[in-house]
Amino acid sequence: MNKTQWGTTLKLWAFAWWKIPLIAWVRPKVLFLDNQRAVIKIALSRRTKNHLHSMYFGALCVGADITGGIHMMHFLSAQLGKVSFAFKDFSAEFIRRPEADVYFTCEDGPLIEATLKNAALSKERENVLVNIIATTPSLSALDPVARFTLTLSVKYK
Repeated sequence: MNKTQWGTTLKLWAFAWWKIPLIAWVRPKVLFLDNQRAVIKIALSRRTKNHLHSMYFGALCVGADITGGIHMMHFLSAQLGKVSFAFKDFSAEFIRRPEADVYFTCEDGPLIEATLKNAALSKERENVLVNIIATTPSLSALDPVARFTLTLSVKYK
C-alpha cells in the first residue's frame, strides 16, 4: 500500500472505531479508491473465519457495506452541507466459499456521484443500486466468490 492508501485506511479505521466498531474488528484495508472504483481487502483471519475455515458471511457483508460506503464518503469529502446516507436494502449471492483474503470491488463511482448531485439539486431522498463483487485473487484470479447489490439512499439535510 502507498501513503495515500494507508491514509485512507487509517481514516476508515478511525471512523469505524468511533461510529461502527464491528467494521474496525475485521480490519479492512483500502487498496484503491478513486472516482470510478473502490477496492477493499479483508484478510481471512481468526477474526473473519467461520468453522469451515472460510470467510464468515457476516464479514463478507461488512466488506460489501464498506466498499459502497467508502465510495460515498470519498465524494462527500469534497461536498458542503450535511448529507444523510444509509443502505436501504441488501442482496447477496454467495457463489463459493472464500478460503483466502477477499477483495471487494465497486465500480459504480460515477452512479454514486450522480446520485449525490441529484440529491443536492432535488433536496429529496435519492436511491441508487450499488454493485459489489467479492473475489479471492490468490486462489481464483477474478472469479467472484460473492456478488452484492445494495440500495444506497442519500438525502441532504
